[in-house]
Amino acid sequence: MPSVADVAAHNSRSSCWVIVSGKAYDVTEFLDEHPGGARSILRFAGRDATAEYEPLHPPGTIESLPKDKHLGPVDDLTLEPEPTATTSEIQTSTSPLIMTTSAPVILPLSACMSLEDLAQVAAIKLSPRAAAYYHSGAETRYSRDRNRRDWSRIGLRPRVLINVGPTPRMRTNVMGFDSSLPIFISPAAHARFGHPDGELCLARTAARMDIAQCVSTYASMTAPDIAAEFFNDPHKRGGAMFFQLYIPRVKKDAEKLIAVAKKAGYQALVVTVDAPVIGKRDDDDQFQALAAAADGGDSENKGKEDTEETLPPLPSQEPGTLRAAHNATFEWSDLPWIRHCWGPEHPILLKGIQTAEDALLATQQIGPDGKRLVDGIYLSNHGGHQLDYAPTSVQTLLDIRRRAPQVFDQLPVYVDGGVLRGTDVIKALCLGARAVGLGRGFLYALSAYGTAGALRAVQILSDEIQTTLRLLGVADVAQLDERYLDLSEFGIERAKL
Repeated sequence: MPSVADVAAHNSRSSCWVIVSGKAYDVTEFLDEHPGGARSILRFAGRDATAEYEPLHPPGTIESLPKDKHLGPVDDLTLEPEPTATTSEIQTSTSPLIMTTSAPVILPLSACMSLEDLAQVAAIKLSPRAAAYYHSGAETRYSRDRNRRDWSRIGLRPRVLINVGPTPRMRTNVMGFDSSLPIFISPAAHARFGHPDGELCLARTAARMDIAQCVSTYASMTAPDIAAEFFNDPHKRGGAMFFQLYIPRVKKDAEKLIAVAKKAGYQALVVTVDAPVIGKRDDDDQFQALAAAADGGDSENKGKEDTEETLPPLPSQEPGTLRAAHNATFEWSDLPWIRHCWGPEHPILLKGIQTAEDALLATQQIGPDGKRLVDGIYLSNHGGHQLDYAPTSVQTLLDIRRRAPQVFDQLPVYVDGGVLRGTDVIKALCLGARAVGLGRGFLYALSAYGTAGALRAVQILSDEIQTTLRLLGVADVAQLDERYLDLSEFGIERAKL
């Protein structure tokens, strides 16, 4: 049984031990394989990392290390948690995506009338670490912020004196499965930052409200546990489960992830194609650097001074591919292999399409059996997390409509990015989208009130979608098209009557 002093002696890149849940582990050989980079582990070299580890990782993650790296319980470990940096100690440039008038008290759930209200509650409850991650965007955050702005640039054109019946029809087909609303829960990592149940809150919501949940490779609960929560929920009334796949650094390891998803019962595979490397996310990186400084510096750089004599690597000579958490060589020719691993029974979608050219290429991917390899495309700029100044889903929808309109006839199109209102959903459907994903909106909802908050988010969206349909004079979401939009702010004028 190692002691606290034994663990503390192994506090460098050459020998790195950490404590998680009272047990010591040798993670030296894993440092460069960690998706978050070596630095995020080296901050806790020789120390207890439990408080940082638990919200970020599914149960059993560190236990999967080879047995010889399990060093056993720490015999004199105090039960007192190690102090972590407080809000006052860590200041970042992060500003919330949603900033409304500050409230002296937290809104009760019954008083939350919009997803912005739920986000306001979440902003009060979230830890600084969680806020930095949830609110971050690439570099200047222009893409993140424009996601929201572009929906507001589209106007609506209501028709009047039309009887839409007692209830407009809102049901649609999402990735091959019937859904009560034309929305789904977008994949997003680290939901346990916001609530101890993390993605389980969203699984219950999908099951109870008859919508789909797309689960991230980097979910903070295991993919089988999330699926089991969905399929076994006693209040289940429908819904579907999709698995979002990042291709790991070792490409062949994707086969293991796909096999786990198939065994757990996931019904569609959503392959992310816009993340060969991780985008430069200043807010998140800055938080981690400041947290390391508050801890006394990370082990990777201990003893180094920030002077001009400290030479960084020459450009393009950094060890390994810069920001490479995933496989940087994944390409179109790999799609037959993905289809073979997933099988022909359930759909495959490509997430991260951002141009008309790539949307058209997706329709042209044909397998050896003469069938399409791709069953749908998912327009997304990754919530503004990846490439700053990347197009929004609104821009990409308009790009496809102008230059490759045949795409809409050949594959269903899904979108996400900046969607917080039912009117945003309606606008996307009018532009040709089949359904709309929400990521941050559901993260804020569960961070505010757990499962109850996520359920409330669906209720709010349903209310807004139904109200908008009635006021537009539309009886069925299938009837929506560009006639109901004013696109003049994008330079698109309507033909004369």
